[in-house]
Amino acid sequence: MDPPSNRTLLAALNARADLSRAAVCRLGADLALWKEATTADPTLARRLSMDLDTLSEALAMRSGAAALANAAERRARQLGAALCTLADDDFPPALRELALPPPAVHIAGDVESTAAPAVAIVGSRRASPYGIEVATWLGQELARSGLVVVSGFARGVDAAAHRGALRAVGGRTVAVLGCGLAYDYPSGQRPLAQEIRGRGALLSEFPCDAAPQTWHFPVRNRIIAALSRATIVVEATLRSGSLITARLALEMGREVLAVPGRITDELALGTNELLRDGAVPVTHPGDVLDALDFGAAARPAGTRPAVEARPVPRGLAPLQAALFAALDAVDGRPPEALAECAGCAVDGALGALLDLELAGHAVRMPGGLYRRR
Repeated sequence: MDPPSNRTLLAALNARADLSRAAVCRLGADLALWKEATTADPTLARRLSMDLDTLSEALAMRSGAAALANAAERRARQLGAALCTLADDDFPPALRELALPPPAVHIAGDVESTAAPAVAIVGSRRASPYGIEVATWLGQELARSGLVVVSGFARGVDAAAHRGALRAVGGRTVAVLGCGLAYDYPSGQRPLAQEIRGRGALLSEFPCDAAPQTWHFPVRNRIIAALSRATIVVEATLRSGSLITARLALEMGREVLAVPGRITDELALGTNELLRDGAVPVTHPGDVLDALDFGAAARPAGTRPAVEARPVPRGLAPLQAALFAALDAVDGRPPEALAECAGCAVDGALGALLDLELAGHAVRMPGGLYRRR
């Protein structure tokens, strides 16, 4: 019988849930060292940084590798996903830079999205309304600027970042899961997952039927960091997993950015500590683009990217509709300028702006400026 191919061995390895994840990744990264070994030699085990029993398991696996790999491939196809191994050309190139890349990943959706320029937006599962708003805004604007938005599909900041990216015309987003593709986790987010499949990709290094485990999430964070040119932390406590992603990004030489928060807010303690340690502060999507020098040639010096037009909500009175059309979704504008655009007196504009604010269509900012919500 012919020995199994590299691709077969990598797919089979990745399917072995009974081996530790670290061992699986080490065996995949150093496949050439052991794939033709005849015995579980102690010297070889030391070179692979694992015990003899684990190496013995790997060597024994070779005889059944084809069956394991075929089963994994078949399960991925049932879920509408591709199984990409380190031996494949479509394996996400950024993941090859990891010290311990996964032997294989499952990708449901557009495989090319995992190779495009990307930025990660991460943060607390228990995000505040402010954190949700900021993550959505950043996701939308960065996706509109041509970046793929990567996050971890958790509730809170992650889900808001994905949804923001999906709001942008042509926006793409990649969700890195902490479980297999077969699981509806977090429960109730299947509709969002379906949207992401159509406008990006769901990615998991775990076997398709792997249930979510606590230790999976720190492991998947290295995938988020590797796929992204920069990691933005929106809200995080001092013990947040988002800080793990930021640390991993730093170790890979990626940019780390953070959204400032109130010093008395627990959800700002982690982000403010990152800023104290030298992270780039984010007060606008343009700060991210500037830090990455992304798309600078496409916009005039000193300006920020334009925001895509939004349709006027139904049911607005003519004056309210005219003012809404004059509002910017990013920068605030004074009532006088808005009144001039709408062709009305300032007093009339103020009353209509208050109506828009109460209806949730406008936001009053410090200094009496207004922007679209």
